[in-house]
Amino acid sequence: MKKGELLYEGKAKKMYATDDPDFLIQEFKDDATAFNGKKKGTIKNKGIVNNKISAFIFEFLESYHIPTHFEKMLSDREMLVKKLNIIPVEVVMRNIATGSLVKRYGLEEGKELEYPVLEFYLKNDALDDPMINEHHAVAFGLATPGEMETISRYGTKINAILKSFFIRRKVRLVDFKLEFGRFKDRIVLGDEISPDTCRFWDLDTGEKLDKDRFRQDLGEIEKAYQEILGRVLHTGE
Repeated sequence: MKKGELLYEGKAKKMYATDDPDFLIQEFKDDATAFNGKKKGTIKNKGIVNNKISAFIFEFLESYHIPTHFEKMLSDREMLVKKLNIIPVEVVMRNIATGSLVKRYGLEEGKELEYPVLEFYLKNDALDDPMINEHHAVAFGLATPGEMETISRYGTKINAILKSFFIRRKVRLVDFKLEFGRFKDRIVLGDEISPDTCRFWDLDTGEKLDKDRFRQDLGEIEKAYQEILGRVLHTGE
């Protein structure tokens, strides 16, 4: 697959055209941002780690009939992906109270929720990604009722699959972000699944193994990312 022009550069990835209009090359960067780009830095080899973790998890989810944009890895930092028409609605699945959930509702930090919480956010950095519901998404013309129903169903299923996947690796999947798009009139999971988009806590110690180490200046960021990579690949699933 021939790598073409740079189409888009975001906070964590670059997207390149290919000689096939249905596919793009997604390149992972070492740049790190937090608080919608207000804090910036670099995490050494983050792009390599996130590419490998995302590729593995996408393939794992495909085995459970979750359609993803992933086609194959091309290099340490690059994967071939389907070209999606991205739906500008971020899906957040929450299993444990932390972050904005604690701030908004006064919950106890680290409390296991009795039922997973699914939230939608408008994908718009200029507005700080405000929370919306499925009615907003439909009213704003972002997605159809059927598409929002499919996205909700996939989000809930992905959460169940990944909670089990990570608990076997002694990791608590605290919460995570998903993005979806359309490919040939089908809803498909896109973006990435990595310590950039998930909160991971060690099951035994509660140690944070994700981008919160960057957000909160906890140090040993590279070590945490490598730890998650090692655990993801450990059993060969």
